[in-house]
Amino acid sequence: MRLYEYEQELIDSGIKYIGGTDEAGRGPLIGPVVAACVVLPLNYQNELINDSKKLTEKKREQLYDVIMNDALTVGIGIVDAKTIDEINIYEASKLAMIKAYNEAKKKLKIEHLLTDAMPLELEIPVTKIIKGDAKSITIAAASIIAKVTRDRMLLELDKKYPMYGFKNHKGYPTKAHIEAMHKYGLIEGYRKSYGPVKEML
Repeated sequence: MRLYEYEQELIDSGIKYIGGTDEAGRGPLIGPVVAACVVLPLNYQNELINDSKKLTEKKREQLYDVIMNDALTVGIGIVDAKTIDEINIYEASKLAMIKAYNEAKKKLKIEHLLTDAMPLELEIPVTKIIKGDAKSITIAAASIIAKVTRDRMLLELDKKYPMYGFKNHKGYPTKAHIEAMHKYGLIEGYRKSYGPVKEML
């Protein structure tokens, strides 16, 4: 099966518990960066699982429930906007992934971690895969969990501040979002180190 090569190689070498981690929310102007770490059962297959960016919102929501039900363990790591401003988004993404891994390993001992091109220093081997969410089912599953988790947070924010249109753009710097920022001002949770926000301070 495509998306299963990296996992198969590790399984063939005797490794059973393979984690995959990915993050969502590096580009938005508001809210946290969210990472997930997922361990799927051995030889788990689901042709619908793919890079979250290639799936519709409805499909991601459906797969979220499937993955949460089928996975051996799932960990979520959240790093807020204030921390992103303090340490930068790259470091914040790494931190979110480490938090997600630490959460996931509470349930079982992960033996090897696959990441979407992110170098992580952990006590277990880590394989960095460029465009990993399109090449590994485990990373793809983590990308779906991270994306849906973060999108749901933005939907909650939308209920509180509907005039910003968060349910549509999820915090990304669209024309409509920038216009809303200028019209209504900045609310808590904006990333002050990001250009369009910095310009308004």
